[in-house]
Amino acid sequence: MIKRREFITGLGSTAAWPVVARAQQAAMPVIGVLNSTSRAGRAHLLTAFEQGVREKGYVEGRNVAIEYRWGQDQYDQLPDLAADLVRRQVAVIAAHDTPSAIAAKAATATIPIVFVSGGDPVKLGLVGSFNRPGGNITGVTFLIATAAKHCGLLHELLPSAARIAVLVDPNFPITDPFVADARAAAAARRSSAIPSRMPKPLQKLVMF
Repeated sequence: MIKRREFITGLGSTAAWPVVARAQQAAMPVIGVLNSTSRAGRAHLLTAFEQGVREKGYVEGRNVAIEYRWGQDQYDQLPDLAADLVRRQVAVIAAHDTPSAIAAKAATATIPIVFVSGGDPVKLGLVGSFNRPGGNITGVTFLIATAAKHCGLLHELLPSAARIAVLVDPNFPITDPFVADARAAAAARRSSAIPSRMPKPLQKLVMF
C-alpha cells in the first residue's frame, strides 16, 4: 500500500506537469523569417530553408517555432515587419533577400541575423568586411550578380553592341549601386549605353 506521504508527493508532482509543459513551450526558440516578396514567390527557397532547419534537428511545433513575415513586394513595409519580429523576441532572424537584410539590421543590433544577398554586403553596409563581418549579422552573397560582370559578359557575347538597356526597379535597395556600377563598367568600355532615365514600363529587376 502506498504511504500517505508518498501519495501526496506523487499527486503534487502530477499536478505540476501541465505547468512544466507550459513553461517548456514558452521557452521554445522562435526563428523569424523576413522576406520582401511572397510565400508563393519564394516557395522553392522556403522548402530548402525548412529542410535545412529539420536537418539541424529542429522540428517546427516540437522544439522550434517559425514566424514568417512577407513584404509582398512592398519594400516600405519591411521596417515595420522587422520591428514586429524584434518585439516578438525571436532567437534569430533569417533575412531571405537584400531588402530584408537591410531592414533587419536597422531593426536590431542584438538579435542574430543571417542573410542572403545579391549585392555586395560591404558596400551595402551590412557587414564591416568579408573576413570580419562584425556585429550581429552574417550571411551569404552572390557577387557574380554585379553590373560590371553583366556588362563584361554582354561585351564578350556582342562585342560590337553600342547600346545596352538596363531594367531596374527604382524602389529596390540595391538599384542605385547597381546602376552606378553599370555606368562605370560602360564608361570603362567607352560606351554611353546606360541612359540617364529608364521608361517606367521597363523598371523591373529580377530579384536574386
